[in-house]
Order: sequence, then structure tokens, then C-alpha cells
Amino acid sequence: MASQQKSSNDEKPHAICISFPAQGHVTPMLKLAKILHSKGFHITFVNTEYNRNRFLRSFGPNALDGLPSFRFEAIPDGLPPTEGDKTQDIPSLCESTERFGLEPFKELVTRLNEDPSVPRVSCIVVDVVMFFALDAAEEFGVPEVLLWTASACGLLGYAQFEKLVDRKIVPFKDENFHTNGDLDQVLDWISDMENIRLRDMPSFVRTTNPDDLMLNYVHRLINHAKRASAIIFNSYEALEHGALNALSPDFPPLYTLGPLEFLLDPIEANNKETISLTSTLWKEDPHCLEWLDSYDHNSVVYVNFGSITVMTNDQLVEFAWGIANSHQPFLWITRPDIISGDSAVLPPEFLEEVKGRGLIVSWCNQEKVLGHRAIGGFLTHCGWNSIIESISQGVPMICWPFFAEQQTNSWFCCTKWGIGMEIDSNVERNVVEKQVRELMKGEKGKEMKKRVMEWKVLGEEASTSPYGTSYANIDNVIEVLLSPK
Repeated sequence: MASQQKSSNDEKPHAICISFPAQGHVTPMLKLAKILHSKGFHITFVNTEYNRNRFLRSFGPNALDGLPSFRFEAIPDGLPPTEGDKTQDIPSLCESTERFGLEPFKELVTRLNEDPSVPRVSCIVVDVVMFFALDAAEEFGVPEVLLWTASACGLLGYAQFEKLVDRKIVPFKDENFHTNGDLDQVLDWISDMENIRLRDMPSFVRTTNPDDLMLNYVHRLINHAKRASAIIFNSYEALEHGALNALSPDFPPLYTLGPLEFLLDPIEANNKETISLTSTLWKEDPHCLEWLDSYDHNSVVYVNFGSITVMTNDQLVEFAWGIANSHQPFLWITRPDIISGDSAVLPPEFLEEVKGRGLIVSWCNQEKVLGHRAIGGFLTHCGWNSIIESISQGVPMICWPFFAEQQTNSWFCCTKWGIGMEIDSNVERNVVEKQVRELMKGEKGKEMKKRVMEWKVLGEEASTSPYGTSYANIDNVIEVLLSPK
């Protein structure tokens, strides 16, 4: 009887979707998993045990029960147990999952294949940072695709690391490279990144150590990415065609499926089955949406530095007074762990100054906030989810990139796409005040709003028109996933 059950189940394709355990990775992977589910795939979504426990603490013991055809599993991350609901150290997490992830993942695939209640695993969707899963797909003889959760321009930046080392530009020779002008060196040989500076490249180049963990990790990641059957982006052709064209000769087929929210929204509007399956690692405060209802169109500044960014208390205070002195209403998302090694504490004088025109909460549904009519601008760390969601809702940005490819994203926002202004890493309240005023009421702010609305239209066309590239690419991706290995 068990074998008959397995046989009938085998008619349905079964995709394992494995995500790197950070918010910016889980969010697009879950959206992609839901889209594949709507196309008839049985889904097994793989978290790490640490993140699974965070979900359950935030949303209750039944939060990951899933659906009969959409289930959640977990594997260990290889790191020592830690307490609290904080984003783990990213370099340590990269190193640990690479070293220890493969065997538990293979054991999971084997267990699923022996389970008569689910179809046999037929394909794997791999977050590129969990590239060990490519080896598992090869071993089990099933097709795979990589989801690159960042921007195509970010991947183009990482793809230059080997050349930067070969040209002896990186690692830096002098420990003072932050202040001696080395980061201002212009790179004039990268297609679609003409005259980009070293400071605008992904931040893992900022080392003097040839054995630097992340510098070498990126090298291995890029080599694995080139082995994949295909790479998926939460982006769209019109926005990043230059970067995609520059990448194409050296990488497998590249498919833009973004903005993913535009593909997913009509699916969940017609079939609400997967709406309750959440990707957020923090409990959201729904009150902020009611608070926004009392404000005029395009009048509120939204401030959110994402799930990983940390800053000094001095930087937090400078941001606070810059925002306060702009006299603009604001909604500020401030995670408890945003201050490095301490809890975020805003000055009482600041809280008194902004009483009645500012709201500070620990987390929110960002897509709903950015889509609210009251939001007129976004002060962001330039993580890719934040940028693509901001573009999708027609919201211009002030950019304060923190690490990884956020510097590259910011350069494209400000230099190529005309939708952002950057604040230097040395935050000064008078600069913050000036930029917030310009964003919300200045001529440059108006021009940025016009440009971002144009990009929004192009994103909608890519994802919702039957002739759109993202709309068509989902069928191309499914074809890869259903192809015999």
C-alpha cells in the first residue's frame, strides 16, 4: 500500500527550497516557493533549526505546520546554540553552513524520498549562499536552480573579486585604506559599472588579509554559481539589463522573475491557501498601518535599516536628530539589536521633540508600509528586498548602505537609476536633515519620485503582462526544474 501511495504521489513534482537563514534571503525564497506551489509543485521549505525556533517563538507552536502540499523542515546550521532572536553573525554562518550543511541536507532528502505521504523529491531550488545543496542535487540526480536573492548588479560586483585579486588591487596593502584614499580608486574596466569606485564594490573587498574568510568564500560561491543549471533573480530585465548582459557570457542561463510580489499577488488574491505562510522572523506591529492612515499622501518618511545592519549609538543619535530636525512625520523601524553589542536607546529629548509626528516600532510588514499612500520616501540600508519593494511601490530613497553588495545597490540607485541619494557612513545630523527635506519636498526629490514611478511601471509590465519577461520566465524556470538530469 505504501508503494502505491508513493507511486501516485510521484506524479506531482516535489521541489525542496533551501534558504540561507537571514531575513533578506528567506523572504524571496518563500515567495518563489509559493509561486511554484501555485504551478502544481509539492513544496518542502527548509529553514535552519535556529530560525525555525525563532518562527515558533514569534508566531506560536503551530506557525510552521504548513499545508498538506507545502511543508516546512529544518537542518542544523553547525553553530553553537545561542539565546535570543538575533540575526546570527553572517561570516560565521556562511562558513558553518558550507562546512556542516551537506550531510544533514542529504539525510533530509533521503528521509523525504522514503516518506510515502509525500512525492519523491524531483528538484531543488537552492539559495546561492547554501551552495552545498548543489552537490546534493548532483548526488541524487535531480535538476536544480539557484536563487540569487540579491541584485544582478551585486552578483556582477562579486564576480570581479578574482580580477581585483589578480590585479593586486585587493587585498589592500595598508591598514589605513579606509582613510588614505584607496577606496576612491576608480575601476574603469567593468561593463555596466563604468567609473565605479572601490568603495562602491561589495564590502568584502575591504581587507588587508589574503586569507580573509569572506574574500575567499565569495570566490567559492561564484565558482559554484557557474555550475548551476540556471540562476533566478528577484529583478526584471529593464532595470538590470546591463548587469545581466555583462554576466551572461560567464554564467548559466539567467532568469529574472521580479518583482516577485507582482507575480505572487494575483496568485494569492485568487487562492488564499498560502497567505498565512509567513517569512518574517520578527513579530510585526500592525498598528503602524492604522497610524499612517491619518497622514496625507506622500508626507511620511519611512526609516528601516533592515534585519542585519548594526550601527554605533552615536550614529543612531545623529540619525534621530537629523530626522527630528527635518520636521517631517516619520515611521522608524528600530530592531532591539540594531546597536552593536547593546540595546538601542533613543534620547528622551528626541522622543519629546517628535511626540505626535513620529512612530517607532520594532518591526512591520514592509511591503504594506511602502504601499501605503502616506509614505513619500524611504531611508534604507539598500538591501535588495528593500530596494525592489521600494521601486515596486514608487517610493524614492535615501541610501545608507551597511555591508555586502548594499554599497553596489546604492551606487546603481543613485548613479544609474536616478532614484536615490546616498548618506556617507559618517552620519551627521545636518546632512540627514538636509537630505530628508530634499527627498520629501525638494526638486531632486520630485525628480527621483518621477523616475521611480517610471521604473515601477516597467516592473509591473515585466511581471503582469503575458508578454513580460518575468511573467514568461517562470515557465522557463519550471522547464529546467522538470527536465531529467
